[in-house]
Amino acid sequence: MESVERIPLTYAFDAYCGWCYGFGPALHEFATTNADRIELRVLSGGLFTGSRALPVSAYPHIPGANDRIAQLTGVTFGDGYRAALADGSAVMDSADAATGLVALRSQPGANALDAAAALQRAWYVDGRSLSDPAVYRDLAAELGLDADAVAAAYASPATRAEAAADFLKVRRLGVDGYPTLLLHTAHGTDRLGGPVSSADALTHALDQHLAATTGA
Repeated sequence: MESVERIPLTYAFDAYCGWCYGFGPALHEFATTNADRIELRVLSGGLFTGSRALPVSAYPHIPGANDRIAQLTGVTFGDGYRAALADGSAVMDSADAATGLVALRSQPGANALDAAAALQRAWYVDGRSLSDPAVYRDLAAELGLDADAVAAAYASPATRAEAAADFLKVRRLGVDGYPTLLLHTAHGTDRLGGPVSSADALTHALDQHLAATTGA
């Protein structure tokens, strides 16, 4: 039987983006529901890099934003994260987190979206720094990956270079906020849904795009 060509999608997110954490459950449900017809790549956007890679206390708007995210999406922020937020000293460095994502997603059998979700749980539930190499060993075990291979990949300059390349790809796609889910068609790139979209709404939007393309 001839296989059906899958629709390419790009998910641009940042591990330290609270709205991405809120969007995660809906996106996972959407990806599972449509697994037979989509091909999803996950790219880190680099929200907190360079001069923006600062202690979480440098961003006083975060607690209020978290309340709104929880209200609109239903996600829960864990006690470990709340403790890290209250302490305020943890540095949010998106380059380290993006390197960790590459280290995880590059392993045999890895699922990039699952890896992204694991990163966000480590921070938003457990309050663990995504600059800590030990985190990636633990996430590897959680995801059923080779912890030694993930640790070696995280320490590799090539992995960090690939993470930087992800940032560039996201910028070239014109993404200026997170989370952003993009649909790639022969006619160009379209945004699919928004930060508080449900899985059903995302599937409906995908169906509409496909119907419009087929009817063109």
